[in-house]
Amino acid sequence: MVDEYRKGWALRYLREAKAELIAAQKTPYMAPSLILEAVRKAQVAIYYSLGDPAFVETIVRQTIGKKKVVEDPVLRCLVEIERTVQRVVQSPEPNHEKAIERADGLIQIASDIVELLTGETA
Repeated sequence: MVDEYRKGWALRYLREAKAELIAAQKTPYMAPSLILEAVRKAQVAIYYSLGDPAFVETIVRQTIGKKKVVEDPVLRCLVEIERTVQRVVQSPEPNHEKAIERADGLIQIASDIVELLTGETA
């Protein structure tokens, strides 16, 4: 179980990710940067709900670097989330609605994971 400090940060980052996505919907000219921030914050929320975000991020990046099939289902999920975030960062979607839809899906996954691991809803 995650401690109260990390649980608080996980929930905060998740709330901020949702707020960034709402802001992206309301201000299309700022949508690309807001969507980017939203998916990064959703990812950090997951990392906080798992423990030390720096440690989790290091494990995920090392796993990606090995380019092997990941057997562990949790680590495989984290690797796929990292790859999704990298796709958003490297090739912003020209269609803002499509990008918002993708970010919303990632934030929903993050919400489910954080809720499962913390026992609280953001």
